[in-house]
Amino acid sequence: MIPQRNQTLVTEFILLGLTDSHEQELILFGVFLIIYLMTLTGNMLIIVTVSIFPIFNTPMYFFLRNLSFLDICFTSTTVPKMLMNFLAQVKTISFIGCITQMYSFIALGSVECILLAVMTYDRYVAICKPLHYTTIMNRTVCMLLAAASWSLACLNSLIHTALAFRLPFCGSNQINHFFCDIPPLLELACADTSVNEIMIYSSGGSVIVGSCFFILLSYIYIISAIIKIRSTEGRLKAFSTCASHLTVVGLFFGTAIFTYIRPTSTYSLDQDRVIPVLFGIVTPMLNPMIYSFRNKEVHGALRKLFSKKK
Repeated sequence: MIPQRNQTLVTEFILLGLTDSHEQELILFGVFLIIYLMTLTGNMLIIVTVSIFPIFNTPMYFFLRNLSFLDICFTSTTVPKMLMNFLAQVKTISFIGCITQMYSFIALGSVECILLAVMTYDRYVAICKPLHYTTIMNRTVCMLLAAASWSLACLNSLIHTALAFRLPFCGSNQINHFFCDIPPLLELACADTSVNEIMIYSSGGSVIVGSCFFILLSYIYIISAIIKIRSTEGRLKAFSTCASHLTVVGLFFGTAIFTYIRPTSTYSLDQDRVIPVLFGIVTPMLNPMIYSFRNKEVHGALRKLFSKKK
């Protein structure tokens, strides 16, 4: 820490993690190492499989490949550092490292919000306007939607990160979390954080709640169109293509909204540090299983892929 005008400016932070028990840390190290390896393996398999086989040259799998790449990056912003801290006695992170981690986590989480909404739009067009699907969801449109998702998310993250680190941190440097997140970091600021809170509700809320509202609205039209399908087999097939997406949406948005879109006075640092584990670590591991590994086309492609390697 650097003394300045009878204050001490923070130059690094200490991440308190998920538990104070060393024995529990060793157990959690093994658990999260397995989760991380499963996340990397599952999402890499999806990326390779979708890229190799021409059958997956469709908008749905284009966005799925984007989601798999995103999930690898998303979980890698927090898990490697957390695994290191489980084994370390002093769990420090530099000021620049904290900025980088916060920016990356918010940006990638925002991309996931918007990308899930884009994938819902893809399902909406496929089910509600099947005759115009290839025209509406052409390659150029898909590329533009993906680029817009990343651009909006990076801008949203830049706003939050810049506002957070303009604050002076001149007291405690202990973050009661396993990574540099906005709510626990604002607790350490020795200045008014009302502007930050307003931006969380406005800019962050626009991304999270806006994406969630768009998804719900789209599914109202999707379900209405599915109900009108005459054949039972057709309805079941349409529902099955949406069920996986809805499962991921419910888990991701439910935990994200509970974490960020509520008054900071209700935030419990001891309890709520566990919730980001669900949408930041568990969801990226589950996405390949929910979206792809139950898919017959993916099953067949994976069998061909491994038989070629053998």
